[in-house]
Amino acid sequence: MSAVGRYQGSMPTALLRDDAIRPTEYTRWADARARFERREKDAQVVAGLLETIPRQGLHVPIVLGVSDRYGDVYVADGHHRAVALMTLAVPRFPFHWYWIKSMGVRIEDRPFPYYLLGR
Repeated sequence: MSAVGRYQGSMPTALLRDDAIRPTEYTRWADARARFERREKDAQVVAGLLETIPRQGLHVPIVLGVSDRYGDVYVADGHHRAVALMTLAVPRFPFHWYWIKSMGVRIEDRPFPYYLLGR
């Protein structure tokens, strides 16, 4: 990483959807929500976020991974935070990002490739 540090951007929460920024661990966002509702520990995490985000905002950025091969964008870290943001209809969220490459990953210090979301 360069001396500049990791890139942090802000993005519309409306892009957290199955055809734009997808969840990595779930087929669809509805599957993530359903699992979080079924599992007590996950439900507690989301409930805590639903309580704190309106008062304090989101302090831990969501981490996005971008497939080097396909150009797909995924939530790599922050599924609970994403579900809470969508539930609250928060307009924007902070994020960091990285390329998912065959030789590994590293948090980027360059601007996010927004053009990938317009496909």
